Amino acid sequence: MAKRPILVAPDPRLKAVAQDVAKVDGEIRRLVDDMLETMYAADGIGLAAVQIGVAQRVVVMDIDQKDGKRNPRVFINPAILWASDELATFEEGCLSVPDIWEEVERPAAIRAEYLDRDGRKQTVEADGLLADCLQHEMDHLNGVLFIDHLSRLKRSIALRKLAKAKKQKETA
Repeated sequence: MAKRPILVAPDPRLKAVAQDVAKVDGEIRRLVDDMLETMYAADGIGLAAVQIGVAQRVVVMDIDQKDGKRNPRVFINPAILWASDELATFEEGCLSVPDIWEEVERPAAIRAEYLDRDGRKQTVEADGLLADCLQHEMDHLNGVLFIDHLSRLKRSIALRKLAKAKKQKETA
């Protein structure tokens, strides 16, 4: 396993649309292991392969990590089969958009299909944080950041904050 660097907005690679994984093999499982190590090291609860510069449809998550537990989940080629009409609002942050937190409205519940770490087809019905996090990470696979769901003004403010933080890091 290896910790990999996480891309930070406005890196253009974050806008890449990820390709389907053709076969779940040792290479994909190594990618998954690296992604989990990277996510845990950054104290995140989700990470899409696009965020480490790999344009493949792979997501890792561990929403239990917030409570100090480990329950890693792997979603390869995830697809939403159904989304509720009811919406829910969560305060979202992102490892690729550090130190920015904003409320985002998404479907409250979803049903998704995916391949697990062993390449077996699975289905999950999710609501709450799991539904929000899975939708957030799947957005990454389509080149969408959570700040893209914000008003133009809020997105502009977030991008200015990122640029200022980057400039301060470079001069430090």
